[in-house]
Amino acid sequence: MTVHNNRMLRLLSVALAAILLPSAAHAAPALDGAAMGWPWALPFAGILLSIATGPLLFTKFWHAHYGKIAALWALIALLAIGARFGAATALAALVHAVLAEYMSFIVLLFALYVVAGGILITGTLRGGPLVNSGILLLGTAMASVVGTTGAAVILVRPLIRANASRANNTHVVIFFIFLVANIGGALSPLGDPPLFVGFLRGVDFFWTTTHLAYQTAIVAALVLAIFVALDFWLARGEAKAAPVAAETLRLRGLINMPLIAGIIGAILVSATWKPGIEFDVYGTHVALQNLVRDGALIVIALASLWLTPDKHRKANDFTWEPIAEVAKLFAGIFVCIIPVLAMLEAGHNGPFAWLLQAVTAHDGSPHEVAYFWLTGLLSAFLDNAPTYLVFFQLAGGDAAALMGKLSATLAAISMGAVYMGALTYIGNAPNFMVAAIANERGVKMPSFFGYMLWSFAVLLPVLGLLTFVSIGEP
Repeated sequence: MTVHNNRMLRLLSVALAAILLPSAAHAAPALDGAAMGWPWALPFAGILLSIATGPLLFTKFWHAHYGKIAALWALIALLAIGARFGAATALAALVHAVLAEYMSFIVLLFALYVVAGGILITGTLRGGPLVNSGILLLGTAMASVVGTTGAAVILVRPLIRANASRANNTHVVIFFIFLVANIGGALSPLGDPPLFVGFLRGVDFFWTTTHLAYQTAIVAALVLAIFVALDFWLARGEAKAAPVAAETLRLRGLINMPLIAGIIGAILVSATWKPGIEFDVYGTHVALQNLVRDGALIVIALASLWLTPDKHRKANDFTWEPIAEVAKLFAGIFVCIIPVLAMLEAGHNGPFAWLLQAVTAHDGSPHEVAYFWLTGLLSAFLDNAPTYLVFFQLAGGDAAALMGKLSATLAAISMGAVYMGALTYIGNAPNFMVAAIANERGVKMPSFFGYMLWSFAVLLPVLGLLTFVSIGEP
C-alpha cells in the first residue's frame, strides 16, 4: 500500500471517528428516509458521475486514485447523515451497509473470482461468429449454475484471446456482459444476487426456473441473434488472420470445479440452515449462518490459491486489479446509496412516494409493467440486489403471496432486476469486472455512457417486445 493510500485511510478513519465514535454507546436509531429530499442523492450521483467521466476525462488520475475518489464521496454522504441525524444514526447506517449488504456481496464475488480464475481453458479458438456465439450460449447456460460472476470469469479470458487478432472485438465483450453476466443468471438464486435475496426472503429455489424460463429464452435468443448478425457483418470487412497450428482444447485447474461446488453448497446451506443465533452489531443483526457462509467462502478461495498451480493463473493473465477495482468502487457505492435506499423504503411517506403510485393500478392491484420497468431502470443505476429488495417489499414482502396470486408481480420484479442490470457497468458487479479484465487485456471498452449507448440500443427494443408479449402473465 502506498504512502498516499495510507494517508487517505488515516484521514478517513480520523474523520469518521470524530463524528461517529462519541455516540457509539447510545442506541442506534434508524435512518428516517421520510425526512429527506432529493439533495440527499447528490453523493450517489457524484460517485456515479465520477465513474462515468473519470476514465474518459482524466484517465491517468482516475486509475491512480479511483479508490480515494470513491472514499471521498462516501465520506461526504456519512458526514451529511451525521450532521443532520446525529453521529449514532450515521454509524448505524454505515454498520448496516457494511455488514448486512456489502460484506457478503464482496466475499461471494471474491470467492468466485479467485476460484473461477484458476480454471484455464487452453487450445486453439479462432474468434468468429460461430465460435463466439457458441461461447456466449455456453456462458448464458452456465450463469444460472455457477453464477454470472463464475461464468464470466471462466469464459471471458478465452473469449478475449480468441478475438485478440480481430480488428473489431469490443462488441464481443459487450454482448458477453449482456448475456453471460446478466441475462443468463435469471433461472436460479445462484445466478444473480437479486434472486439470491429473494431466496433468502422465502422464494422457492426453483421458482425462477419454472416461471422465467420462457421469458429468459426469448430475451437471450433475441440478443444472441442480434450479436450473430452484427458479428457476421463486422467479420466480413476484416482481414483474415494467418492460420495457426490447431491445438486441442483442454480444461485445466480442475481442482477448482469441486471448489465451485463448495461455493454453491455454502450458499444453499446458509439459506436452509437456521440455527436462530444472531449477533447485534450496533443495530444490525448478523445471523450465524451468514458468518459461517462467508467464512467458508474465504476458506474456499484460499484453498484455490493454494491448490491451483501458479502457471495456470499466469496463463490466465490472472491479476488482482479487477476485483480490487470492484471492491473499492462498490464500497463507495454501497455507502453513498444509503440515503437513496432510505428514501425509497420510506414508501408513501418519502420523496419517492410516486413510485408506489406508479406501480399500483387504479383498482389497487399491482401494475406489473411498471414494476418491471421501474425495478429494471433503477437496478441499472442503484445496483440490482438492493433495488430488487425495495420493490419486493413494496409488493408486500410476503414470499408465499408473491409466488401465488401475485406471481406475475414477482416475475416482473425479478426480470427487471436481472435483465436490466445489464444496462450500465454498475447495474451488476460482474459487468464492471468483465470490463476491467477486458481493458487490462487491451480491448478498447467504451466509456460509461458509451456502454449505455450499446445497451440501450440493443436491450431496450428487446425488453420492449418482452413487455408486449409477456409482462403481466402469471
